Order: sequence, then structure tokens, then C-alpha cells
Amino acid sequence: MDLDTRRRRTALFLFFLIPGLSMSSWVTRTPDVRDQLGASTAQMGLVLFGLSVGSMIGILCSGTLVSRFGTRPVMAVGTLLITVSMAVIGLGAMASSAPLVTAGLVLFGAGMGGGEVAINIDGAEVERITARTVLPTLHGFFSLGTVVGASIGILCTAADVPVHWHLVAVAVVTTAMFGYAIRAIPAGVGKVSGPAKAKDTEAGAAKAKVWRDRQLLLLGGIILAMALAEGAANDWLPLLMVDGHDMDAALGSAVYTGFAAAMTLGRFVGGFFIGRLGRKPVVRASAVSATLGIALVVFSDSAVLASVAVLFWGLGASLGFPVALSAAGDSGENPAARVSLVAMMGYVAFLVGPPCLGFLGDHYGLRTAMVVVLAFTALAVLLAPAVGSRTPATVAAQPEGERSTQPCD
Repeated sequence: MDLDTRRRRTALFLFFLIPGLSMSSWVTRTPDVRDQLGASTAQMGLVLFGLSVGSMIGILCSGTLVSRFGTRPVMAVGTLLITVSMAVIGLGAMASSAPLVTAGLVLFGAGMGGGEVAINIDGAEVERITARTVLPTLHGFFSLGTVVGASIGILCTAADVPVHWHLVAVAVVTTAMFGYAIRAIPAGVGKVSGPAKAKDTEAGAAKAKVWRDRQLLLLGGIILAMALAEGAANDWLPLLMVDGHDMDAALGSAVYTGFAAAMTLGRFVGGFFIGRLGRKPVVRASAVSATLGIALVVFSDSAVLASVAVLFWGLGASLGFPVALSAAGDSGENPAARVSLVAMMGYVAFLVGPPCLGFLGDHYGLRTAMVVVLAFTALAVLLAPAVGSRTPATVAAQPEGERSTQPCD
């Protein structure tokens, strides 16, 4: 691996770390934000709806923006929106302004929904260049960011650090990370070349083609299921353990930390197993682990068993998203369009799915609502062959023209 590629990979690590660190920072301060706003549960739900609105805007625009401008500017704008959103949320809390906090969440959602798709496209490109498994480790840095951010958030809460100072500090630190990382990202990746008219025609044809690709839709199904499993835990696991298994709030947060740690571990060690076993057995084992963990949390009345099961949930949910993205990138022609499509499906599930689960939980209880997630992860077990058994090294050795015709293993 040459020096420029190594620097680029390190920069992508930071681009994944920033949203994880930022997201967990404001999530851990949500109770304080609610208190400063004087908002009821229903009013807080409307505030948090800004995240879903921003996410959908970012997700729906990301593919088109990458095709027109390339990944670098989309990553830059998306990440800057995330860093700015921290300051806006903090200032909104200080001013007791629900509209300002909502605006900050819209910015965060738009930045993450749009920027993360571009970052995944760039990561898939690095994976093809290096012939190494990269995406699971990149996503591992997102999970690492959530652990670090949550730990700092808990300490700031215990020390009574004002929300606005905490989140403004996060904004400053992540902006510095961004300034360092963006210099290593090359221009032009994912950009459709040629005259404007030809560009539009080619982009439209590529989009129509990938939507008709059966294997790609199956990969999208895997990503949707595993992203929903991750997003559901990020949004609801502490409350699920408190309301569903009669834990106190501190213990429920500790269980969530265990989930995040298991996710991080799975993503950092996943490349080792993929390089030796191939994608299909790893994704299938991951889906089985997630399904088993969620089933025990939902159906077991033992809080101890449910707490242990959360570790299986975290390990299982860790690899489906990045490995399926990797498989999408080498499943045929126009890898940027392919990664963009399945990444959008994943981020819709990750960012928009959990609020829908909250609606079900409000009517039927959170444990019952998680049956929906259980059904999706069980489906992912059946869809696992879509990723194939190849490793990045075997894909790199395969002639470019043959990649689209290689059947699923």
C-alpha cells in the first residue's frame, strides 16, 4: 500500500469516527436537553423528528450529488453539517429553543444521510485498490466513536457540565479532525465523467440498471436488516432494558455500552475472518448471532440472560452492513452507483426505522416491537449467499469485465 492510499485510509477512519462521536455525544445529553427545553415526551418526539427529516433529505440527494461532484465535496459538506449541528443543538439547549434544537438535528441528519453514503463509496474504492477488507474496520471507527462519545457524555453529565459547552467542544474537536482528514481524499471518485447531457443520460441508465439487479437488491435486503438491528439498539436498547426487563437507568446504559463495545470488536476483527473464510459464512454467522441475541432479549424474562444476549446482538449486527456494501461495490459495473443504492437502503433503515419502532412500542411495548427487527435479521440469514464467498483479494485478481458476470456463491 503506497503512502497516499495509507493516508487516505486513515482519513476515512476519521470520517467515520466523527459522526459516531457526535451522535453519541448529543444522545447522552438528550435528558438534559429535554429538561432545558421544558418539553414533554410528545414535544420531544417532534423535536427528534427533525433528525428523520434531515436524514431523508441527505439520503435522497446523496447519490445524485456524488455522481455530479464526486465523493470529496459531498463528504466535506456532510461532515461539516454534522460538526455545525453540534454547536446549533448546544446553543438551542442554552436558549431553551426547541426550533433551534430541531434545526440542529435536521443539519445532523442531512449531513450523516448524505455524507456517509459518499464515505462508503470512497471506502469501497480503497478496498478495491488495496485488495484488503477495509469497510468493516471503517465502520468499526464509527462504533468506536459512539463508545468514546457516550463515555465522555456520561462523564459530562455526572460532572454537571452544561450541554452547550459540551457540544460546542465536540464541534471544535471534530472540525479539527475534518480539517486534517479532508486533505487526504482525492477528487473525482464516484463522479460521472463526460459532457453534461451524456452525464445525465449515463447516470440515469446506471440508476435504472442497478435497480433491476436482483443480486444488488438482495444485498440491499441484508443491509436493511442489519442496519435496522443496529439503529434499533442505538435508539431503544437502554429503554428496552429498563421498561422490558425492570433494570434501573444506569444499568440499562451499561448494557447499551456493552452492545456498542461488541459492535466495535466485531468490526475490528471481522476483516481477519473474512480474509480466511470469505464473506458468505461470516455474514450468515453474523445474522444468526443477531437473531439469537434479539430473540433472547424479546422472549426471555431473565434480565441477566437478556444482558448477555445483547452482546450476541451487537456482534451479529456489526458486519452485515459493511460486508454487504463491499460485495455491492464489486458486483458489477458502475460500483459507485451500486454502493450508493445499497447504502441508501441501509441508512433509511438505520435513521428512519427506529422512530417507526417507537410508534409500535408506544402501542404494544418495546419488546413486542423488536419482533419486527427479529424478523428482518432472520431474513438476512436466508439472504446471506448474495454476498458470495469471495474475499477482496480474489475480487481484485479478477478481470474488471468479469466481475459483473460472476454468479453468487
